[in-house]
Amino acid sequence: MKSLSPTHAGSFGLSLNKLDLRLVLLLGALLLLFAAQGLCQEATIVGTVTDPSGAAVANAKVTLTNVDTGVSKAYTTNDSGQYTAVDIHIGHYDIKVETGGFKTEERKGMTLQVGDRARADFQLAVGGSSETVTVEANTIAVQSDTGEVSNVITGDQIANLSINGRGIYQLAALAPGASSQIDVTAPNTPVGGSASVEYNGLRQNHNIYLLDGGENDDRGGAGGMSIAPSADAIAEFRTLTSNYSADYGLSSAGTNVLVLKSGTKDYHASAWEFNRNDAFDARTYNNRAPKPVAELRQNTFGFNAGGPVDFWAKEHKTFFFYNMEWRKYINGNTLQQTVPYADTYGGDFSAHLPADAVISNSGPDNGKAIPFSGLHTP
Repeated sequence: MKSLSPTHAGSFGLSLNKLDLRLVLLLGALLLLFAAQGLCQEATIVGTVTDPSGAAVANAKVTLTNVDTGVSKAYTTNDSGQYTAVDIHIGHYDIKVETGGFKTEERKGMTLQVGDRARADFQLAVGGSSETVTVEANTIAVQSDTGEVSNVITGDQIANLSINGRGIYQLAALAPGASSQIDVTAPNTPVGGSASVEYNGLRQNHNIYLLDGGENDDRGGAGGMSIAPSADAIAEFRTLTSNYSADYGLSSAGTNVLVLKSGTKDYHASAWEFNRNDAFDARTYNNRAPKPVAELRQNTFGFNAGGPVDFWAKEHKTFFFYNMEWRKYINGNTLQQTVPYADTYGGDFSAHLPADAVISNSGPDNGKAIPFSGLHTP
């Protein structure tokens, strides 16, 4: 048996250390890449806190509380009275601002959607911090902090939209500027589905889909998804078609951002079934009675469940969400095709040949005929 000398052993160990360091750096770079992609899936709140005269209020405490989960995050205004809350998960928030010498102001019910950059400014009134001024968030706000052109479909809207076949790609076709050539008879599958949606005249192949911060694009599938989640598992579906941030630097056409639902501080569960059947459909123009009707059976059913994982805690920190869906699909068809007569299957066409034809009634061919009916005479 050969053994390594101390010199060789040291070199071998050094090379392993270098290899381990490279692996760690590579994994770290990959994590940063995926984290950077995930940032654009969240929302951002910016704002300025001022006093009654309009002067900036520094070192004010700004607290964001997620109404659905009860989780809070605190921020502090800078010398210019400004604050920026980044990486905020979509949902409903209450914002509270408090500092010495001013009344505490609270804004309730602010809704954050995927990719939002919302603004929440506060002008504090002079008074004791024990006094609170509460206002309701403005439900209609003009987006003035970004110039992107985008369209958001919420989870409630998805649940109530009449999506033919529950096809996930049909949500992408609802944005302004979209041109759809989707085949509504195609199954709701990621790769085999019909993803024919173009934005502002650009090609379908240049679209991209993002799911919870990660790329969900089928690179060889002409602008389709690699994973098609259940429509009832989607919290929001945003389509960005123009002038969006460089954070979405993977597409030259439309960028479709999907965010899945998440658990809340309360336990919730739901179940559903969507059913299509040829018995519910009218006949088409070319398929009139008494012709047979093509068989159609489409059953999409499943359930959602979510809630806190740490059920024993008063303030929950960890949540879960589970979705499962089954899709059963039969799409029959009727054909109208010209086929040979049954009595010709043996090769005898005499019953279907025309009568003997006379070539001419004068000249040398007078009275001659082409014996069609005698072609098969033994």
